[in-house]
Amino acid sequence: MASTTATPSKPNSPPRAIAHRTPGRRDGPITRLMSPGDLGEMVKPFIFLDLFEVDRFHGQGFPPHPHSGIATLTTFLEGSMRYADSTGKTGSLSAGSVEWLRAGAGVWHAGRPIEGKPMRGYQLWLALPPELELAPAESRYYEESQIGGGAPARVLLGDYAGLSSPIPFPMPLTYLYVRLRDGQRWTYQPGADHDVAWLALNSGSIEVSGAVLERELAIFTDGNGPIDMVAQGAVELVIGSAAKHRHPLFNGHYSVHTTRAALLEGERGIAELEHGAAVGVLRGAMPPQTIPLGER
Repeated sequence: MASTTATPSKPNSPPRAIAHRTPGRRDGPITRLMSPGDLGEMVKPFIFLDLFEVDRFHGQGFPPHPHSGIATLTTFLEGSMRYADSTGKTGSLSAGSVEWLRAGAGVWHAGRPIEGKPMRGYQLWLALPPELELAPAESRYYEESQIGGGAPARVLLGDYAGLSSPIPFPMPLTYLYVRLRDGQRWTYQPGADHDVAWLALNSGSIEVSGAVLERELAIFTDGNGPIDMVAQGAVELVIGSAAKHRHPLFNGHYSVHTTRAALLEGERGIAELEHGAAVGVLRGAMPPQTIPLGER
């Protein structure tokens, strides 16, 4: 059996138990694994996770839609996508690429698969602290070669095992994309100040915390203990840990803020953008399609 331990476990740290597990709710090409109004409360600042699997025959993508008060990180596992956002950025991304969008006071974005090929990946939402939830929007796009890491983990956000994500984000958290071989053992040790942790598996299965997981989300009990897993088959998963977000969540349709007043301000920003030239160009380039991704 192959064995890999990315970060040494703390002495005498008990393994983490699973507090909740779910296969999510599937609707066409989208599997909703957590939302701000449900499991996002358990692991905030991680508040929303979709697994999207768009096949070549449908070609749906991300229709133009807004956000405020959050950051989104979209990880592409397969396929290619054209993107555009209301900050004026346009381009294309391929397998292994990452889209980072810190919505702040309001932003619109959209994306579409290239040449009708399959497109597969995860979209994650993160709750922002008060000092960032109404800051100007920022978007960044990274190709696979710009994301640090390798076997078994790539660092999508935060720091891990001496590697750092290129995305600037001043919050104590880590978000990794992990691939394991059949029979491979891997131990994830969260950061010293992290007290929430979860993982989502979309390929293969793993033995972890006395359970076998397959195509599901698992949330671990609060604490800092290691998460030890053994792969069954070729495994593909994302895993995150963080210091728990200490603020309440006030939810809009595409927005999440720390107060009702901030939510109203963010939604005003979205509405003002909707009638501006940038969103008009966005809608002209990528008109609405039939599957709206990234709604809470």
